[in-house]
Amino acid sequence: MTKRWALLAAAGVLALAGCSSDLPEDSNPGGGSSGSDTRKSEFFDQAEYDRQLKFRDATPQGPEGKPWEQMLEPEMVDTTKFAKTGGKYTLCFSNAAVDNPWRQVGLKTMQQEVKLHPEIGDFVVLDAEAKDDKQISDIQSLTGRSCSAIIISPNTTATLTPAVEQACGTGVPVIVFDRGVNTSCPVTFIHPIGGFAFGANGAEFLKEQVKPGGKVLALRILPGVDVLEQRWAAANEIFAGSELDVVGVEFTDGDAAKTKSIVADYIQREGEINGVWMDAGATAVAAVEAFQDAGVEVPAFVGEDQQDFLRLWVDEGLNAVAPTYPTYQWRTPVIAAVKILKGEQVPKEWVLPQPRITSDNVRQYVQQEMPPLHYAMCGCETMPGYPGPWK
Repeated sequence: MTKRWALLAAAGVLALAGCSSDLPEDSNPGGGSSGSDTRKSEFFDQAEYDRQLKFRDATPQGPEGKPWEQMLEPEMVDTTKFAKTGGKYTLCFSNAAVDNPWRQVGLKTMQQEVKLHPEIGDFVVLDAEAKDDKQISDIQSLTGRSCSAIIISPNTTATLTPAVEQACGTGVPVIVFDRGVNTSCPVTFIHPIGGFAFGANGAEFLKEQVKPGGKVLALRILPGVDVLEQRWAAANEIFAGSELDVVGVEFTDGDAAKTKSIVADYIQREGEINGVWMDAGATAVAAVEAFQDAGVEVPAFVGEDQQDFLRLWVDEGLNAVAPTYPTYQWRTPVIAAVKILKGEQVPKEWVLPQPRITSDNVRQYVQQEMPPLHYAMCGCETMPGYPGPWK
C-alpha cells in the first residue's frame, strides 16, 4: 500500500451512499458543537492537504472540454501485459450502491459510455446495495466469470481491500474509482482531486464573503466517513485561521426535514447566520428554505451541483458557491478499461479535474428540463440520447 493511495482512500460524495467506517474516538455522532473545533482532525494530513490544494491550479493533460479524459500530473504505467486480441471485451462492474441521486446519475452515465465503445460486447453490473458482505461476494463472483476487466467502486475502504487484492491476484486488470482501498494493486485508481479540495473551496468562499466576526453554521451528514471528514478537516483548518465565528457544527443525516429544523433553530438561537458551509449539498435547498421561512436574508451559501439548488441560486440571486464531486468520473473507468485492454498506458493514479460553480458561471449549468436532483457535472450532455436516459 502506498501512502498516497491510503490517504486518498475516499468514501464518495454522500454518506448516504452507504459508506461507513469506524468512528474516530473524538467524533460527536450526537450532533452539533458550539463554536469551531480548532483541533487537528485525525483525518487531516498536511502533505495531502497541500497536494490537493495545489492540484486545483494544475493544468490538466488531455482533450479540451472532456474533463473525464483529462488527468492531473499523471504517472503513466505500462499495460501491455493486459492487451487482449480477438473478440469483444466483457466489462464487469462491482458497484457499491445506487441508493442516491448522485450514484444513479453516475451509473446512467457509465452505461451510456459503454455504448460508445464497440469493443465492449457485454457489460455486467452487480449492485452491492451498500453492503460490504454482498460486495465481497459480488467481487468473488466476477473473478469466476470471463471478465476482461473488473471495475470496482468500493462500499467501504478497509473492509473491501482484501476482496480487491484477491481480484488483482487473478491476473484480470482491476480498476478502482470513486472510493479508494488500502492497496495499490489495481492498475489505476480514478477519482477527482479529493475531499480537502472540496472542503477548502467552500470555506475559502465564506472567508471571502463573510465579514470578520460573522457567524457560520457548518452542516455535515455523518461522522467517520473518510471523504466527508476530509472536507470538514479542510474547512476547519481554514476557519481556524480566519476571524469567522463557527457557531455550530451539526450532523443532518442527509435528511431535508432535519436540515431545515436545525437551521431554523440556529436562526432563532443566534439571531443571525452570515454563512452556511456544507460537506455535501443534497439538502441545500431545505437549508435555504429555513431562512426564507424565517423571513430573513439568505446568507453566503455553500451548496453543490444538483439542479434544484442551482435553479434556486439563479432564481433568488443567492451569493453562493458549489464545490463539486463530478459525476463525469463514472465515464473514466470505462475509458480506462478499453485503454488497458488495448495495452495503452494509463495513469497509476488518475486524478480528474474538480471544478467549482460560481456566480459567474452558474447559469451555464442550469438545465431546466432535468430532474431536481440531477447533477450538472455529469459530462453527459453531448452523449447520444441525452437527456432521455437521465430523466
